[in-house]
Amino acid sequence: MTQIFCLTSGRTGTKYLSYLFKNNIKDCIGKHEPSPTMFGKPVYWYTAGNDEKIRELFQKKVNIINKFNTNLYVETNHAFLKSFSDVAIEFFPDMKLIHAIRNPLKVAKSNFNRYEQLRMIKYPLNYRGDDGNKYIKWTLTGNEEIYKTFNFDNKTIYQISDHKKIYQYFILEWIETENRAINFLNKYKKHNDCYILNVPRDLNKSKKVKDMFNFFNLEMKNKEITFKGRKNKGRKKTIVTEKEISYFNEIISKLPDKYIRIFKNKPYIDFDWCNIFS
Repeated sequence: MTQIFCLTSGRTGTKYLSYLFKNNIKDCIGKHEPSPTMFGKPVYWYTAGNDEKIRELFQKKVNIINKFNTNLYVETNHAFLKSFSDVAIEFFPDMKLIHAIRNPLKVAKSNFNRYEQLRMIKYPLNYRGDDGNKYIKWTLTGNEEIYKTFNFDNKTIYQISDHKKIYQYFILEWIETENRAINFLNKYKKHNDCYILNVPRDLNKSKKVKDMFNFFNLEMKNKEITFKGRKNKGRKKTIVTEKEISYFNEIISKLPDKYIRIFKNKPYIDFDWCNIFS
């Protein structure tokens, strides 16, 4: 069985991507956020360096995956880089990868809109880490090094209600996630096993989707791509304001260069929005 996981942040079309695989590829299981999702406490454990707890929980996921009678297992979510990537490759060293990249300004705004929507309906967003503090289920903890430059602490992040800070929090999360993606590819020498997607654009292009399937040597069910499946759409359109661009620029001006360096190289320089880092 071949396994494919995603290197990506939240709000990058991963739910729809799982449908592209299961609707178009023969003998394929496509999942978005299957149980155990590896969100929540595993994200906390990753930041705390508690790999053993992640490994113990991931073993349950491995047992489920291995029971599938299929040639291809695809899991598309942003938990991979936030919690279980280093553990997953222990079990699946031959895994393939999709690096799904979206404009960070739009990722942050889409996350902001989603967070605002969930808070409005009082959706249970939080969990308690082993330290007793509250954290948001699907995000980084705020204890990561990248947040220290801006004096974000976990209490600030959980209770956050300021537009600027929430938006900047998600910008920092995107930057941290992309750095983790490149570090993972470098560490495990996986560049040749990784396909780059420019989302959402590439998710709607038949030629690009076929190219991705060919990259992984997958057999399609039909000659043409079936574009159908559920999308995790927010209620608001993702429109970035001038103020939010200024919030982004403030982050970039203060971040140490080690976090920005990767955006001067491929694959980022091939994206039309990459000049925002110059």
